[in-house]
Amino acid sequence: MNRHIKKISVFLFLFSICFSLSGIRVSEASETAVYRLKWLFNASVIGDIYADVHGHFKARGLDVTVKEGGPERDAIRELELGYAAFGVASADQVIRALAKGSPVVVIAQLFQINPLQWIYRSENLDVTRVEDLKGKVVGITFGGNDETIMRTLMAKAGLTEKDISVFSVRYDYTPFYQKRVDVWPVYRNSQAPILEKKLGDLGESVAYFNPAAHGVKFVANSVVTSKRMMEEQADVVKNFTSALLQGWEEALELENEEDVLKTLRQFDKDTPPDIMRKQLVITRSLIKPFKDTRIGMIDLEAWQQTEKIMLEQNQIPSPVAVEKVIRKPF
Repeated sequence: MNRHIKKISVFLFLFSICFSLSGIRVSEASETAVYRLKWLFNASVIGDIYADVHGHFKARGLDVTVKEGGPERDAIRELELGYAAFGVASADQVIRALAKGSPVVVIAQLFQINPLQWIYRSENLDVTRVEDLKGKVVGITFGGNDETIMRTLMAKAGLTEKDISVFSVRYDYTPFYQKRVDVWPVYRNSQAPILEKKLGDLGESVAYFNPAAHGVKFVANSVVTSKRMMEEQADVVKNFTSALLQGWEEALELENEEDVLKTLRQFDKDTPPDIMRKQLVITRSLIKPFKDTRIGMIDLEAWQQTEKIMLEQNQIPSPVAVEKVIRKPF
């Protein structure tokens, strides 16, 4: 009898080890997963934070660790290495990864309008057409999304670098403050409100040049996972996506605004409350531009245009057929 009990004990011990190694907690029956963001904790990722803080992941049996992004972070690379199960990446990152054979899959598109735009002083400049940039000094981050977007706009308008002066953008806004640069690339929902307030305090008004209004829809942040996750843990992917999009839906509801700002202040302690509120309002307009916009919906045409742009600018050697790795949100 004792030997029989010992055998059962050993079996249960080994059984529990196998489950722990596979990421399943026997006692809680919850799946663990790392979600790597593209940006730092700010209004741009409020839906991701809200889903976590308000227990939407846990309600679906998921133990999700939401990690900040930043310039040194690459969510797709972490998916490949197994450091993360889900991540956030822009379309150009996804397309470059596909060109290198990465098994990345897109499961939701967060921003329906790319937040990358150009700010300019509106007292003496009105950019209603791309051609209005002729003879102006245009800020471009060489190697960045804004370079790709601006060169596409220039090509559509028949402009070359003989028509505009290109200024190499760094993290220092001094050249724009000093009026050495006419238009400067900013993220509309993060940096722009800060610059707008500083210039407003000086009595200067600003406006924005939005590439989407001129026919260039370059897809921004989207949620990605690996092909292996889709094939082997489809239920986890489904539950994660549902919880995440619920978090975004609630975070962008006007009636939840005060609670959302309170949640955001737990993670972003440096941004002034008035700026944070404005960032949230703008983020809402970029992710849910219309009342009937379904958060997470994928603009397939925009993805295909992004691939076409990158192919025309020799950023990828050949087509990747990006539509084949895009999945409709659950």
